[in-house]
Amino acid sequence: MSIGGSSAEQQIFRPNGFLNRVLHDRTGNTLVIMAIALIPLTALGGSAVDTARLYVVKSRLQQACDAGVLAGRKFMVDSTNNSLDPAVTQQARNFFNNNLVDGWMGTSAKTFQPVKTAGNRVSANATVLVPMTITKIIGAPDVTLSTTCEARLDIADTDVMFVLDTTGSMACLPEDDDSACSSYVNANTAQAFNRPSNPTADITPGYVNSVGYRVPEKPSSRIAALRTAVVDFYDTIEAAKQPTTRMRYAFVPYASSVNIGGSIRAVNMNYLVGSAGPNDRASYQSRRVSGDYEISRTTSDTNRNQSSCGAGVTTTRNPATPLTYASNGTATLTSQEWINGVCRNVTRTLGPTWTYERLSHSVSDYITNASAITPTRIPAASSAWVGCIEENDSSATGQTTFDANNPPPSLNPDLVPSGATRWIPMWPEVTHQRFYRFWRGPQATTDTIQTNGDDTNTAPNMAEVRMQQSGNFACGKPAQRLKEMTREQLQSYVTASDFVPLGGTYHDTGMLWGLRLLSRTGAFANDNAAQGARGLPKRVIVFLTDGAMSASANSYTMYGMETWDRRVSNGDTANLTAYHNARFRELCQRARAASIDVWTIALGTASTNDLRTCATTPDQALATTSGAGLSDAFRRIAKAVALLRLSQ
Repeated sequence: MSIGGSSAEQQIFRPNGFLNRVLHDRTGNTLVIMAIALIPLTALGGSAVDTARLYVVKSRLQQACDAGVLAGRKFMVDSTNNSLDPAVTQQARNFFNNNLVDGWMGTSAKTFQPVKTAGNRVSANATVLVPMTITKIIGAPDVTLSTTCEARLDIADTDVMFVLDTTGSMACLPEDDDSACSSYVNANTAQAFNRPSNPTADITPGYVNSVGYRVPEKPSSRIAALRTAVVDFYDTIEAAKQPTTRMRYAFVPYASSVNIGGSIRAVNMNYLVGSAGPNDRASYQSRRVSGDYEISRTTSDTNRNQSSCGAGVTTTRNPATPLTYASNGTATLTSQEWINGVCRNVTRTLGPTWTYERLSHSVSDYITNASAITPTRIPAASSAWVGCIEENDSSATGQTTFDANNPPPSLNPDLVPSGATRWIPMWPEVTHQRFYRFWRGPQATTDTIQTNGDDTNTAPNMAEVRMQQSGNFACGKPAQRLKEMTREQLQSYVTASDFVPLGGTYHDTGMLWGLRLLSRTGAFANDNAAQGARGLPKRVIVFLTDGAMSASANSYTMYGMETWDRRVSNGDTANLTAYHNARFRELCQRARAASIDVWTIALGTASTNDLRTCATTPDQALATTSGAGLSDAFRRIAKAVALLRLSQ
C-alpha cells in the first residue's frame, strides 16, 4: 500500500488538481458578492427614491394647504362669526383639492380642516397618506404626512382717497344707457335743498344751511349704489386690519368743480386770494352799471309856454348819486320839458344799463364772513361762499402736452400757492354768462356787451339759480381731508343730504384735488406725514365715474367760463373736451410717478381708454352696470389693498 495514496487521489489533490483549481479559481465571485449585497443596496436606493417622493408630496401638501387658507380668508366676509361660513369652508377645500389632486403620486386619504382663528385668520391642518414603493421589499410602512397653514389679511398704514363723480347722471340707474340717462336728467330740473346744519367735513362760513341744488334721484340710483359700495369697502378693510394699523380715508366729490375751500381755510388762509385784506381782489366774468335806461314815465301838462317851460325847475334824480338806485332797484328823474307842443312835468323811472366784462372785486369779506355784499346786484343783496375755488394761473392754456419737470400751477399736485398762484373763491353771484335777460336772447361773443334790465321784481339771484338748476354751476359736498374714520363717520359722509348729483363731468378736476390732498410736499403736506417711526403710508386712489368727460364752454367751472376766460382751450372751445382729457392723462401720469396706486371704476358704462391707462395696471380698471357689481368692485379693491398674506 502506498503511503502517498492512489494515483487518482494524487491526481485530484496535487497542486494543479481539480479541487485545488476550484479552491483557487475566483471566476464568478462577483455574482455571489452582488447577490449578497443586493438587499442592502435595494434598501438604500429605495430609501432615496421614496424619501424624494415624500419631499415632493410634502411640498405639494404645503402648497395646497396654503392655497386653501388663502382662498378661505379671501372669501371670508363676515368677521363677527366665530366659525367659518360653510360656503367659505367649501371654497377653501376646493382650492386645496385643486392643488393636491386625488391619487397624485399614489397618495390617498387626504384631509383638510380649515377653521377660523383669532384675529380673523383662517388656519388648517392637512394630511395625506404616501405609499412606499421600492422600500416595501424591506417592509417599510406607508407614511402619513401632515402640515399646518394660516392666512391673514395684513394691511400696512394706508391712505385711501375716494375721488367720486357726483355729476347729474349719477341720479340715473346703473343699467341706464347714455341716451336714457341724458333724457332723464334733461327732463328733470334740479331741485333746491338746504345744505346740512352739521356738515361732515371742513366748510366755509357760508355753507351751513345754504341752498343747494340736486337732480332728483331714481330709486336705486347710481349714487345710491355708490353710498353702499363705499361702506362695503370700509367693512372689508376693517375685517382685515390689525389694531396697530392706521387706515385713513379722504373724499373728493367732483363735477365741474371741487368744494375744497373749507379744507384750504383749515390749512392756511394765505393760500386764498382775499387773505391780504380789502384790496386783495379777484377777477370774474362780471358786470358793472354803465348808465340808466328809462323803464317808464308819467307826465302832467302845465300852462307854461315854450319859452318859460322848465324855467326855475331843477331836473332832479333820486337817488342823487349817478348810477345808484333805491331799495326797489330803480331811480326817478323829474324834469319839465316841452313835448309835442305842450309843457309837461315828467317823472321817469330809471333802471340800470349793464356792461358785461371781466372785472375785479374785493373778495376779503367773501372768504372770511358768512355773507358779503354782492357788488353786481341791484337792488342790494348779499351772498355767501359755499367753498368751490377757481385755479388762478392760466399758463397752460391751449396745451395738450406738459413739461413733466415743470408743470403749470393749475396742474401741479404739489403746488404751495402764493401770489399769482393763490386760489380764487368761485363767486357765482358776481359771475355772469353773457346772455340777454337771463338767457332769453343771443349769447354775446364779444368781450363786452351792454344790456338793459336787472333782477328788479324777480327772484333774488335768479341768474345763478338758473345756472345751478341747469348744472352749469355745481359746487357739491365739501371734500374730506385724510383722517381716521369710524364706520358711522364714513357712512354719514356719503349718506348726508348734500352728497347729491349735479353738474357736468370733469375728470381732471377730481383727479387734481385727489392728488393735492395726498401730496407729501404740497399745500396739504402736514396731512401726509408718517405715523411716528412706522414709515410713510401706502397711498391709494379709488376713482369712480359714470361717464366720459363732458366739458362745456359756457359753464362756470374751476377754470372760469371758458368761452370768455380761455384758460384751458385758448379759444379753441370746439376741442375743449380733448384739452381736459389731456389734463386728466397728465395727472394720471403724475400719480404713477408718485407711486400712488390708482384704481378706476366705470359705473353704468364701459371703461374708457383714458380710465384704463390711468389705472396702475390694466386689471385695476374695473367696470360694472349694476349696484351689486359696484359693491363687488369696491370689495375687490379693498382686498387688494389689504394684501392677503400667509402667516409665518
